[in-house]
Amino acid sequence: MNFKPIKPKKISTQIAEQIRSSILAGEFAPGQKLPPERELAEMFGVSRPSVREALNMLSASGFVESYQGGGTIVKSLVESASGPPLSELIKGESERALDVIEVRKSMEAWTAYYAAQRALPEDIRKLEAIVVGMEQNLNGMSSSEDLDANFHIVIARSTHNIVWLHLMQTIFDAMQEFQQGVWRAVYLTEEDHQVLYEHHKAIFDAVRDRAPERARDAMLAHLTFAEQRSSAYVNLARQGK
Repeated sequence: MNFKPIKPKKISTQIAEQIRSSILAGEFAPGQKLPPERELAEMFGVSRPSVREALNMLSASGFVESYQGGGTIVKSLVESASGPPLSELIKGESERALDVIEVRKSMEAWTAYYAAQRALPEDIRKLEAIVVGMEQNLNGMSSSEDLDANFHIVIARSTHNIVWLHLMQTIFDAMQEFQQGVWRAVYLTEEDHQVLYEHHKAIFDAVRDRAPERARDAMLAHLTFAEQRSSAYVNLARQGK
């Protein structure tokens, strides 16, 4: 037999492995802050230098990024180190955002499908709270821009597939500025806000009812509408040049 000696793992390695497992399990989403070093040290029952070493290990392997005075942020696992980030491509040429929406139509139709199959009760509660918030915002025409974005991320999280979640978070981060422009320039009427609410309510109802095909079709209908409005926004931007 060819046994190998057992070597005890360093404390920092064990900490890094646990945080890494939490990230891969989707407990921390891309862009989310990890607890501060002090809190992590208390959670693990270890010293802060051990936590700091563990975070350095995770940073070196591309799981997190630390900022001076800004904490430690979970990185997207699907970002490319080569070439310009997606957000820069969109800023440079807004038509590229329409390409991204085309991709979203394919991706999110299936995230909604899988969410309808796999969503846990806590996922359903989060989606319901968002839809209720959107309904409340109809009074006084308050913007549901942030709720809209959060809804799509929670749908991705409800698939319990870490790749879907990281792909969607990366896309939404890149599209944030473009989407703000769409909301403020195109979604202007009470009817627009009502339609958006009804779209999200239909998706939520399908996920809650465990109806994958209905969820997929409702998401596709919503994103087709969003694509049309985004095209109108790009045309307005062209005319303003």
